[in-house]
Amino acid sequence: MYSKILVPVDLAHVDKLAKALNTSIDIAKHYNAALHYVTVTNRAPSSVAHSTHELEDELRLFAEEQGKDHGIDTSYSLIESPDTVVELEKRLVAAADETGADLIVMASHVPGIGDKLHFIRSNAANLVRDAKISVFVVR
Repeated sequence: MYSKILVPVDLAHVDKLAKALNTSIDIAKHYNAALHYVTVTNRAPSSVAHSTHELEDELRLFAEEQGKDHGIDTSYSLIESPDTVVELEKRLVAAADETGADLIVMASHVPGIGDKLHFIRSNAANLVRDAKISVFVVR
């Protein structure tokens, strides 16, 4: 049913992604699918890396470790964007198209008062709306 699963990751918040990561691994094992980890970032230094080159190295190591630890095929891509807040969903949809992914598994934040008042936009909801493939949102 699925052969390649796109998994958006923010390496600065891997601890908050455990449920989504485990879900993607379970689905990949069930369908013998590959996982493609993707990070969308700007050029600003972060707590994970001082440059996009360093961040790409960290993402490569993360993907390799996930593959080795769980016995699945993995790949990765780092996508640069001048404005990740505005372009995140568009870049993820493009990554799904470019990689041939047939499922996206992503984490979502727990809705709060900001969501109810529409102060905070939902990346997951926008991705579900814009993607041409199925999106599994893990809360």
